[in-house]
Amino acid sequence: MEKVQLFAERLISNIEKVIIGKKSSVELSVIGLLCQGHILIEDVPGVGKTMLARSIAKSLGCSFKRIQFTPDMLPSDVTGVSIFNQVSREFEFRPGPIMAQIVLADEINRATPKTQAALLEAMEERQITVDGITHTLPRPFMVLATQNPIEYEGTFPLPEAQVDRFLLRVELGYPASEDEILILDRQQYVHPFEELGQEVAVEELKAMQEAIKKVYISPSLKQYIVNLMHQTRKHPEVYLGASPRGSLALYRTSQALAAIKGRDYILPDDIQMLAVPTLAHRLIIGPGARLRDLSANQIVEDVISIVPVPGGDPTRIEANLETEEIIE
Repeated sequence: MEKVQLFAERLISNIEKVIIGKKSSVELSVIGLLCQGHILIEDVPGVGKTMLARSIAKSLGCSFKRIQFTPDMLPSDVTGVSIFNQVSREFEFRPGPIMAQIVLADEINRATPKTQAALLEAMEERQITVDGITHTLPRPFMVLATQNPIEYEGTFPLPEAQVDRFLLRVELGYPASEDEILILDRQQYVHPFEELGQEVAVEELKAMQEAIKKVYISPSLKQYIVNLMHQTRKHPEVYLGASPRGSLALYRTSQALAAIKGRDYILPDDIQMLAVPTLAHRLIIGPGARLRDLSANQIVEDVISIVPVPGGDPTRIEANLETEEIIE
């Protein structure tokens, strides 16, 4: 997993030239990229959500399109439209901005639910259907969506089915005082984004995406993930718990985290570290929790504290001992 670790370090270092003091958020974004998943970046305006998405796209050798969502936007503005060509006397498909490898869905919750739903097929099946004809999206394909808190004026809540399709939810938050001073210094003459270069190639990215699938996870840790899912579903403060898609998300992201740490096996710490960003946005909390101002993040943390952590896996220990004997 050394190659994956070096790949992640290069990419994170390049993005941090623009996004200052948010290494954990950048690391989560790279994990989402390695897992071929979609990322929802949620926070107040002005903290760098869009810049994070643009920096990721610019660091990769991928095609990039940006969609600025507005209340008057139509689904065809996202997927594309068929136009009748009077010369050929046939309909021609004019692809929309969704036909790119990296798609920035900026302020996704400003569009109406009908327009937001245009992304459902693309995000899950990597294809779109226009006028009964299916068009395959390029690979790799990733949606980086930014979202303002729902309390802000002019926003619509995302459909539950769409929220569940996001592998991770990333929150940036306000920068620390020293980081904000550094931001001012770096942007005195030119924005660092303008000088940001491509760091990795598409083929290298595809190879790393395949490599993380080889990371080992013991049966006891698989059971631990499932136990966490079941606990979210029966938690008294949760109306709707995490789906099996959440289990897969926690499984895949844990593999990626272990790989970028240089390990070929998953630890319980990996699962616990990624539980909130992979599960919290999938939960629908009950009205009682809302009245008490109890957040989904707090509920996931409570679930982690309730579910027992498994011990070491004997089969894995024996395999490691046999490997060491062979080396000796």
